[in-house]
Amino acid sequence: MRAGSAAAAAAAACSAACSAASSAAAVVAVAVAVASASPAAGVCMKTPGGGRRGIRCASRKQPVALPAASGAAALPSPCQRPVLTRLTNNSRIVGLLAQLEKINTESTESDTARYVTSKILHLAQSQEKTRREMTAKGSTGMEVLLSTLENTKDLQTTLNILSILVELVSAGGGRRASFLVAKGGSQILLQLLMNASKESPLNEELMVQIHSILAKIGPKDKKFGVKARINGALNITLNLVKQNLQNPRLVLPCLQLLRVYSANSVNSVSLGKNGVVELLFKIIGPFSKKNSGLMKVALDTLAALLKSKTNARRAVDRGYVQVLLTIYVDWHRHDNRHRNMLIRKGILQSLKSVTNIKLGRKAFIDANGMKILYNTSQECLAVRTLDPLVNTSSLIMRKCFPKNRLPLPTIKSSFHFQLPVIPVTGPVAQLYSLPPEVDDVVDESDDNDDIDLEAENETENEDDVDQNFKNDDIETDINKLKPQQEPGRTIEELKMYEHLFPELVDDFQDYDLISKEPKPFVFEGKVRGPIVVPTAGEEASGNPGNLRKGIVRTNVSPKADESDKKPTCVDLAKEDIKDNDRTSQQQLGDQNRTISSAQGLNNDIVKALDRITLQNIPPQTAPGFTAGAKKDYSLPLTVLTCTKACPHMATCGNVLFEGRTVQLGKLCCTGVETEDDEDTESTSSVEQASVEVSDGPTLHDSDLYIEIVKNTKSVPEYSEVAYPDYFGHIPPPFKEPILERPYGVQRTKIAQDIERLIHQSDIIDRVVYDLDNPNYAIPEEGDILKFNSKFESGNLRKVIQIRKNEYDLILNSDINSNHYHQWFYFEVSGMRPGVAYRFNIINCEKSNSQFNYGMQPLMYSVQEALNARPWWIRVGTDICYYKNHFSRSSVAAGGQKGKSYYTITFTVNFPHKDDVCYFAYHYPYTYSTLQMHLQKLESAHNPQQIYFRKDVLCETLSGNTCPLVTITAMPESNYYEHICQFRNRPYVFLSARVHPGETNASWVMKGTLEYLMSNNPTAQSLRESYIFKIVPMLNPDGVINGNHRCSLSGEDLNRQWQSPNPDLHPTIYHAKGLLQYLAAVKHLPLVYCDYHGHSRKKNVFMYGCSIKETVWHTNDNATSCDVVEDGGYRTLPKILSHIAPAFCMSSCSFVVEKSKESTARVVVWREIGVQRSYTMESTLCGCDQGKYKGLQIGTRELEEMGAKFCVGLLRLKRLTSPLEYNLPSGLLDFENDLIESNCKVTSPTTYVLDEDEPRFLEEVDYSAESNDDLDTELAENAGDYEPSAQEEVLSDSELSRTYLP
Repeated sequence: MRAGSAAAAAAAACSAACSAASSAAAVVAVAVAVASASPAAGVCMKTPGGGRRGIRCASRKQPVALPAASGAAALPSPCQRPVLTRLTNNSRIVGLLAQLEKINTESTESDTARYVTSKILHLAQSQEKTRREMTAKGSTGMEVLLSTLENTKDLQTTLNILSILVELVSAGGGRRASFLVAKGGSQILLQLLMNASKESPLNEELMVQIHSILAKIGPKDKKFGVKARINGALNITLNLVKQNLQNPRLVLPCLQLLRVYSANSVNSVSLGKNGVVELLFKIIGPFSKKNSGLMKVALDTLAALLKSKTNARRAVDRGYVQVLLTIYVDWHRHDNRHRNMLIRKGILQSLKSVTNIKLGRKAFIDANGMKILYNTSQECLAVRTLDPLVNTSSLIMRKCFPKNRLPLPTIKSSFHFQLPVIPVTGPVAQLYSLPPEVDDVVDESDDNDDIDLEAENETENEDDVDQNFKNDDIETDINKLKPQQEPGRTIEELKMYEHLFPELVDDFQDYDLISKEPKPFVFEGKVRGPIVVPTAGEEASGNPGNLRKGIVRTNVSPKADESDKKPTCVDLAKEDIKDNDRTSQQQLGDQNRTISSAQGLNNDIVKALDRITLQNIPPQTAPGFTAGAKKDYSLPLTVLTCTKACPHMATCGNVLFEGRTVQLGKLCCTGVETEDDEDTESTSSVEQASVEVSDGPTLHDSDLYIEIVKNTKSVPEYSEVAYPDYFGHIPPPFKEPILERPYGVQRTKIAQDIERLIHQSDIIDRVVYDLDNPNYAIPEEGDILKFNSKFESGNLRKVIQIRKNEYDLILNSDINSNHYHQWFYFEVSGMRPGVAYRFNIINCEKSNSQFNYGMQPLMYSVQEALNARPWWIRVGTDICYYKNHFSRSSVAAGGQKGKSYYTITFTVNFPHKDDVCYFAYHYPYTYSTLQMHLQKLESAHNPQQIYFRKDVLCETLSGNTCPLVTITAMPESNYYEHICQFRNRPYVFLSARVHPGETNASWVMKGTLEYLMSNNPTAQSLRESYIFKIVPMLNPDGVINGNHRCSLSGEDLNRQWQSPNPDLHPTIYHAKGLLQYLAAVKHLPLVYCDYHGHSRKKNVFMYGCSIKETVWHTNDNATSCDVVEDGGYRTLPKILSHIAPAFCMSSCSFVVEKSKESTARVVVWREIGVQRSYTMESTLCGCDQGKYKGLQIGTRELEEMGAKFCVGLLRLKRLTSPLEYNLPSGLLDFENDLIESNCKVTSPTTYVLDEDEPRFLEEVDYSAESNDDLDTELAENAGDYEPSAQEEVLSDSELSRTYLP
């Protein structure tokens, strides 16, 4: 009944309006009738299909015309104007907007407009549905309101519409504000502000409303700053504030709008010149409970204004830095309940802005700001909700921490190697051209920001910021992308490599193709200087139980014929040897037993290793230790000596270099901590140590290792051997999970660094190790750690004791370079158990590291190795990686000033007293280790089954040999058919370790080599399918000398493949020559793969080369559709993703970049013509997917990856064989994969795959400066496809993983 009555009333109202159009009351009656009629009254009727018809009178089927009235606005009947453009809804707002539109059309003003807008305001305030409909896509309601606002002269109508707009944008977030901007709202409102400012007196309500709405929509208008400046709005708002400081209601929206104006740097400078900074400091003041909202907005506005260097200098000149600190302390003391945290943060934000300039930082230091913020932030730590204050304070203090020079005489390497040829250009040429008196450690000034160029540099094209960034590094020239086989050298020149391919010409007529026993290894080589098992300090006499007394030297004569002429470090008394030869032979013969490679040394044996001599033993005295034995120790038993006299032992007569005699006989158990739970059942009998030996060849032989080290040539002429390299490493039998990052660890470490400046008297600052000063005093105190890195692959330059148990460590640059500090490998001794030692490596260069994502450094304990646990393990707590206060010089930073170094910090508790421990960036794998492994493989292989050759590719700059390995299956016989099949096997060319710091690449290569040489039937099938040419270490010199990235030429060898210099880059020149030779003789490799390590991503993945995918990533889809390309380059990565647990297909990329055009992968693809040319990257950290998800990677997993790569090659062979060439379409089809991929380009010089790392609870800001924009690293300092520094500032929503399955 009610609905019927309402319908009748509405119909009656419509009729009355039609008959009484000459009366203004009729217009009002219509409005009231329409506004009050409910949907049930027939104002809107639903169609049978669920749609809605327009508004119609219930009593009519046709719209009714409303005649115009004289003297009043002609108001159409709701029946006459049923809908607005494209807006169909049943709400009352429709009719009201229709009336308002009609009023605009007639260009007349009346109380009707005021009434209609007030009604619309009421609906907008009370109904979200109304607000949603007015800003819906396609609605013209906003245009009607803006048109009315632009044309009306009625103050109340204007206020009503402004209130409506405030309601619309306040509740709708950014989308509705953007909608209003898109309809031209900014310009109309700015014009309205101009018009209103000319009226006298000013209408306060009108100004409040205009400023409120402009403050809300301004941030959504990219041109707003320019529009406001052109309209003269800046001074209007500023004058309003000046004239109404006592009127918070008006000042508040004005300040909000000033903050929006200030986003434009030109506006900010202009406002500053007109006194806005001084004005704001009249509003900002000490703690007060009044007008806290106004205080908050004023501080936000001030922080925005002070981002202008001009305004920041003005604030510094007027002493406002001291004022801000005083105000902050006052609020900190009085805000006991923390209800005004936003005000306190606003003060800090202003300090953060003003300290962006050098003058601001100096003023901050002079005002004792470091101590003030340090103390206040420490007091805030107990309250978790105050973390924003702590983090902002930490950022300011880091930024203001005075830039220090590294405590070094030069940033160039401590070691120098004279190059045969000096490059004409490049960083090495610059290094050599520096005058000797130049201080290259740090610049005089760390920033050159004192020239304000903001006004001159202001661009009006602000909308360019949001345009998609175009990666100029991606190669777009199709002609350059297409592989073009270029011999580069003539056939005559390439014939120099014929001798390295005997398998292509050998007819095997002289081979006895029957089963042969493995050949015993006979070491041939020149011996060099003395070899010392290193210790970290001088030997302390009288303490035989101390492992620090482990120095032993090897009796080595440079020339055999001079052995009698020159005294040696270790003299054997000839008569003693003669007299005791038989005794020694018998005693050592009793000890000739084998030990499992999985178990290591038995405790009874290893507990006797108080001293280890690496002295050459006559072959007859140690028959069990010859390399020809079929079974060897994993950690071989060498000649064992002990400094304690054992009464029941016979004297052997060996004389150490100190002249003391030592005992040699049955093993004694002194000097090593025993473990009761493991040693109770063990006996001194060596026989009891015999355990089952694994089937595979045992590759570690300590004696052989020492012999090889004698022939390894290093620039510092190392004479010491690191215990881990001597003992060897076996994977620990336990899992090592990725470390969970503790909350707040970074800011805690930064606070401790800041304490150095505040409490300088607490800092010891004592040098305890220094390669640059051989005469430094070794500390004698027992509680000071001792360090050493004078062994193969070692890298540690200087150590400074900061606090009692805290040390700053400085790494050595790559030789002939002044940077690339990341790889470390050093020895520590003299520790006490139960003490937390903090180590800070303070001159790292990469802008981010997996140390921030759960990676731990590696430690090797000699004590543990002697207790049958000879393995590297992940250690360390409170690990983080952050920018520090040490600055790089412009020489090291490629001409950029003020580049900061980064710190790796970790804390370690040592388990044993006076242990000897080693720390490393990743599992060390030395050049001598490689040579030992290759010789063990060669001596143990079955020549009937395996064709194995170890050749010398070339000599390196320092005279070391670069090994080249050939592995395949022997032909079944020397019949013609079998020889043809042998010669026609496709080649697979593998290389590794071009970057010395990527030791994981060598462990993967070890897995590949061991698998290829194994007796596994699959390995035999693989050998029968391919001929493998392998260069397992492309950069021997870099590895030997502890470089991170370069060779002795000071250059990244993986950037020299386009034009390698035979004098400077011999390994690359000849490796490329091998590939060119294969191409010339029509034996193009099926696969080329270069093994690498990746420092900033998890898992194992590949980079390949594809024209189609490269063009696709340039967003030129039309061009990519025209490219015809065999998709076979994706086959091997897809296979590996199915069979290798650590491999991740979604991290792979096949895009070709200009900056990588000189890398092995791209050159071998483009110039040699190998379609399947890859870089295989292995993580230094661990995996976040698959079987090993959440675990740090170890040598077992890396070697497994090397073996799985081989299995993948066998599957590839089956897929690409002629009989099975019809591949499943899904295996090679990647079009759909590409469509779904989202590859973010983050640098103009480097294309990278985004890191998929979760955001920490703690906000991690790796930049010391709040205004660090693109901290792009040098191109030559960036690893293959490693994320650039810009990526660090992207939010999680902006980060995405590229998925290319």
